[in-house]
Amino acid sequence: MPIVAIAAYSYMALVPIIQPPIMKLLTTAKERVIVMPEPKQITRRQRIFFPIIVAAVSILLVPGAGTLIGMMMLGNLIRESGVVDRYIETLNGPLLNILTILIGLCIGATATADRILNTRTLVIICLGLLAFAFGTVGGITVAKILNVISGGKVNPLIGNSGVSAMPMAARVSQKVAQEYNPNNYVIMHAMGPILASTIGSALVAGIFIALFGGG
Repeated sequence: MPIVAIAAYSYMALVPIIQPPIMKLLTTAKERVIVMPEPKQITRRQRIFFPIIVAAVSILLVPGAGTLIGMMMLGNLIRESGVVDRYIETLNGPLLNILTILIGLCIGATATADRILNTRTLVIICLGLLAFAFGTVGGITVAKILNVISGGKVNPLIGNSGVSAMPMAARVSQKVAQEYNPNNYVIMHAMGPILASTIGSALVAGIFIALFGGG
């Protein structure tokens, strides 16, 4: 677990270095300057129902992912409800800081030399890097397909956000897009693939827990 956590956080931090070369390699100059339509405005009721529906459907389909999906959607519900400002301030500030410190302490305490300094660690890190790169390639490829289907309305640069590195991947989408068109703003469009991939990752983790966690 500590090795996987360290590798995952390392790749999250390296998103601005790993992804741009892949994004530029797989897209054309014409695709990079595509200006996407402004996102559709949604009502407050839709924002409230979204986490409730996602949590209910996800828990019914993949019970093993219930804890992760439930907590994620609970946070969204608290934020969008607009009636618990005190809780929102606590979650965004003190509680978040405390949990971050606890995660760091737990990972550091379990990352002993015998677990880190071995061949298995190197293999896990290399496989993680390979998975991250392939995830970026897959996301951009799907975005290019959607661009063709939509008649050129989807900027393929948002495909890199399909790796669920929230919110860094969306910032990378925005940064690369503005290198070729300073007036282009794709960050809100890129948040869609990030959210979808985050939910998808939690569901896949729940499936893995159900299949391999019993031993």
